[in-house]
Amino acid sequence: MTQATTTTRPLDVEKFQRSTLILRSLAGGTFMGLANLVPGISGGTMLLALGVYPQFIGGVAEISMLKFRPSVLLMLACVVASASIAIAFFAQLISALLGQYQWAMYSVFIGLTLGGVPLLWRMVRPFDLTAFIAAAVAVALMALLVLTNPDRVGHDAEAGPAAYAMFALAGGAGGAAMILPGLSGAYLLLILGQYRAIIDAVASAASGAQIGDWAAAGQALHVLVPVGIGVVLGVVGISNLVKRLLKNHERATLGFLLGLLLGAVVGLWPFFEPVAPQLGDVVRGTALTTVELLAAVNPEDYPTAAVVPPPAQIGAGTALFFAGFGVSWGVSRFGS
Repeated sequence: MTQATTTTRPLDVEKFQRSTLILRSLAGGTFMGLANLVPGISGGTMLLALGVYPQFIGGVAEISMLKFRPSVLLMLACVVASASIAIAFFAQLISALLGQYQWAMYSVFIGLTLGGVPLLWRMVRPFDLTAFIAAAVAVALMALLVLTNPDRVGHDAEAGPAAYAMFALAGGAGGAAMILPGLSGAYLLLILGQYRAIIDAVASAASGAQIGDWAAAGQALHVLVPVGIGVVLGVVGISNLVKRLLKNHERATLGFLLGLLLGAVVGLWPFFEPVAPQLGDVVRGTALTTVELLAAVNPEDYPTAAVVPPPAQIGAGTALFFAGFGVSWGVSRFGS
């Protein structure tokens, strides 16, 4: 087996120096947490871009089989802790920035995503027919996902068995997508109609904890507990699957992961503007048949349309793209 392929095995955690492992894991977890707050951005892509993805999924698979190694536990702790902190502290900020500066956020995340391509390209070489076909299939699947164009966002977090089951299902789907490069957990939550309810619950819990309003924080647990259970099950299941695929079908799996990484930017054109709905339009599943319904539409729910921005905004978006690319590429190169 060539040197390029041996570096991809999931359990080669020991080959990293400890400082390199900690840096990559902390950076990967942080960007993973931020990415999972943004519909269309993949948390798994961030781990892949920063060079810790095979180790992460291998580590989760080990833990699920009750195998505990200090180096694996250290890596997982760094990823999980940094991702959790990023989600808790930045949920409100990311929500606000997406509302006001979506083009800037998407420019940065596209750069962060593509910054991982050189690393994965080195891992997948030589790029044979098997890898090419797998990559092409992955890109096609990502393009198909974009065409679904979800337009439903759940706002109300109602309690009850049916709601809890739906939150657990959403958490499982989001958790599985969270660690599959190119698939956005938040994007799937949009499709399932649970994105707004879940991100609002995260923001409420974080805000309540910061100001000591434990009643508000506790109320959010009606959403976060079933979602968390689903996330754990989704992450464990997909990690074991990817670990097995890397072991038994390495070339095809690496090619598929490269395709997911490249296809992740399909549909992420950063420049959109809201379009005010008209009478008769359908917004978030509701037909706007009266003036009252039209006036009640939240501006955050307005449909958007792609636009060509002014040159200054294109320049700023390009600069942000290269900034994100540089961060991702630089961290992925550290210690390699």
